[in-house]
Amino acid sequence: MTPALARLIAAQICLHACMTGIRLAAPLLALREGFSGLAVGFLLALFALTQVFLALPAGRYADRHGLRKPVTGSVVMAVLGAGLAAVWPVYPVLCLSALLTGGATGIAVIALQRHVGRAAEGATQLKTVFSWLALGPALSNFIGPFAAGLLIDHAGRVPADLTGFQAAFALMALLPLATWALVQGVQELPAIHAPTGAAKPRVLDLLQDPMLRRLLLVNWFLSSCWDVHTFVVPILGHERGLSASTIGTILGGFAIAAAVVRMAMPLVAARLREWAVMVGAMWMTAALFALYPLLPSAAAMGVCSVFLGLALGSVQPMIMSTLHQITPEHRHGEALGLRLMSINASSVVMPLLFGVATAYVGVAGLFWVVGAVVGGGSRTAWGLKSYKTPG
Repeated sequence: MTPALARLIAAQICLHACMTGIRLAAPLLALREGFSGLAVGFLLALFALTQVFLALPAGRYADRHGLRKPVTGSVVMAVLGAGLAAVWPVYPVLCLSALLTGGATGIAVIALQRHVGRAAEGATQLKTVFSWLALGPALSNFIGPFAAGLLIDHAGRVPADLTGFQAAFALMALLPLATWALVQGVQELPAIHAPTGAAKPRVLDLLQDPMLRRLLLVNWFLSSCWDVHTFVVPILGHERGLSASTIGTILGGFAIAAAVVRMAMPLVAARLREWAVMVGAMWMTAALFALYPLLPSAAAMGVCSVFLGLALGSVQPMIMSTLHQITPEHRHGEALGLRLMSINASSVVMPLLFGVATAYVGVAGLFWVVGAVVGGGSRTAWGLKSYKTPG
């Protein structure tokens, strides 16, 4: 790992941990104040809503301006969103905080992924650098919820009082400032321009590639599984009387497992085939979703969460490697924006559907339905086998 890549990973961790910490704290505060599961689903959906509208413009902006400008704008949005929640921890402000921090994370991740992908040479190096970069979200998915859960339980006068929530939001507001400082030391790459005389880029041009369409669908299947886990664990833990720190630890176990598998992947990157990793992850996720709601204790949930983290954590580097190989270099940012827009458009709708579904079929039914869908969707990932990896 180069020093520049290490700085980018640390920068991503700080900004993403801000969002993931708020994504744990805000729903728990809403539940504490008596809001329904549907209201919590709406709140979680807002973390993705801004990214739906900003992803494509952010990708094109990154294609034109590189790394630092998009990340600086993201830092401003994240600090504002978390700071508002710390000062006014009421449901409407929590919704605004979700919009701002979610949007900030999406804009920054496009710029970071584009920069890292352009700096890599060859398919093996793409898998390697994206495995390292994917450590950022994996670690921040532990750091953010775990730190927020500890402050919620211990910073107030009594467990989970309002002061504890405000302390958690305040800490999250400080993290993005480190992101800004870290990115300042990374050198920009030379600009890439479209070929002379090329038509104005359109999203439909990218979507004409059948492999990209297939890849986006696989990405949607797997990101939906991630959303299910994030949505259901706080509700399931709340129903079983688990503390905020215990719920945060279960989610943290998932994040640590995702980080561990991504740390191992660079060691065997040359032997990995993107399509095979995706198919295996989808089969394993379907099996774990069938088992998860039957587990009787927090410890058992934690073990299942770890195995789920191993499965889902292995996928993103493979998707990112494939995406950079099948799209033109001067449109990498736009392709990344399209990917982010597609999965977050789903993430806006899916938590609302999850909230309705839990009311009718319960938590167990939700796990089983989504598991069956992702298991059946593995045929789509199998179709990526026909793509021949260059280099």
